[in-house]
Amino acid sequence: MTDYELLINKAYNKGLVIKEKSLHGSDGRINGNRIAIRKDIETQTEKSCVLAEELGHYYTSSGDILNQSKTSNRKQEYRARLYGYNLRIGLMGIISAYQAGCRNLYEMAEHLEVTEDYLKEAIECYRSKYGEFAKIDNYIIYFIPCLAVLNIIDN
Repeated sequence: MTDYELLINKAYNKGLVIKEKSLHGSDGRINGNRIAIRKDIETQTEKSCVLAEELGHYYTSSGDILNQSKTSNRKQEYRARLYGYNLRIGLMGIISAYQAGCRNLYEMAEHLEVTEDYLKEAIECYRSKYGEFAKIDNYIIYFIPCLAVLNIIDN
């Protein structure tokens, strides 16, 4: 089962309805418990990234936030995207890619089953949230000056 299919199953189990439809102007939309994904998105990998963000909107947003000139709407958009990034990637995903020997963004995206653009956006979001680095378990993930993972070995 693909990651996209797994996300759909999780959504259905929470009472959400996912449909692929013709959408204009966006890849995904949410209204209440109904999520629409643009049906002509080429890959299930791309669809899973879109669905993750729409799930983020379901769990973190309220009301119509299309007008991004309002600060409160931009904050809700940020929270929804962060939710999606954590759902599909997360700091542990970055560590998993490091452990798998991924050497560049392309390999990381392949390993994590996300698009390269989605991965870049997630890293930028994590950089915005955590700053120079984040520490998790025995790892430090550096975001500045560039993405790097360091394994801390205790003696």
